[in-house]
Amino acid sequence: MNSFANFSTSTMAALARAELTLLWRNRTAMVTALLLPAAMVAAIRPTVSQFEGADELSMSGGIGFVLVFVVYYNLVTAYVARREELVLKRLRSGEPTDLEILAGSALPAVSLALAQCAVLLASGALLLDLGVPRRPDLLLAGLGLGLVMMAALAAASTVFTRNVELAQITTMPLLLASLVGSGLVVPLDELPHVMAELCQLLPLSPVMTLVRAGWLGGPEAGAYEVLKALATALAWTALAVFAVRRWFRWEPRR
Repeated sequence: MNSFANFSTSTMAALARAELTLLWRNRTAMVTALLLPAAMVAAIRPTVSQFEGADELSMSGGIGFVLVFVVYYNLVTAYVARREELVLKRLRSGEPTDLEILAGSALPAVSLALAQCAVLLASGALLLDLGVPRRPDLLLAGLGLGLVMMAALAAASTVFTRNVELAQITTMPLLLASLVGSGLVVPLDELPHVMAELCQLLPLSPVMTLVRAGWLGGPEAGAYEVLKALATALAWTALAVFAVRRWFRWEPRR
């Protein structure tokens, strides 16, 4: 992969505008990005109501739904579709660098995710009396790492995703693992100790630890837990970036 380190904001903005236009024309992708996270929050309410802090769990879990559906799932299909249409190949033969192509294509989804997370935070403060974030630094660190990690994992997932139709299958392991094992629906404290410890190693788990510690505070804001979450999230992000640099395919798989 060439010229991965250089990027121009104007080039990325132009690519982002083009990708936003394509996203707007794809009604299925727009519905997934705009409505699915909110629908998931509403759907899990009956389940999480049996746990202590149901409002906190459902609203902070909404940020996890945004990361997996708006960023990860949406970007896997977008990257694969552009690759199958030879858009990535044509862009790579021009002036944009590899980083500009991948980051510019991811900007609309990342911006949309940030807007939805802001709505969730405002809704939690105004409607459910959850208050403002107690540790904004941890919240921003969790969101930033989550966005970069999910975008990188999406690009890495295209390595074994032959076409857009298969994206519904190849994205399923990470989606299910995140929904079940990262505390979006069932708090990890409710799981057996060994299973909870293993689930902490999943990609989205450290992000959710930082988000909840930053938004709601509590015992998860302890220094050891914060450092452990940061290290795990950085390790997953570095692993995903390495996979993209090593195996990302710019041309269709025939």
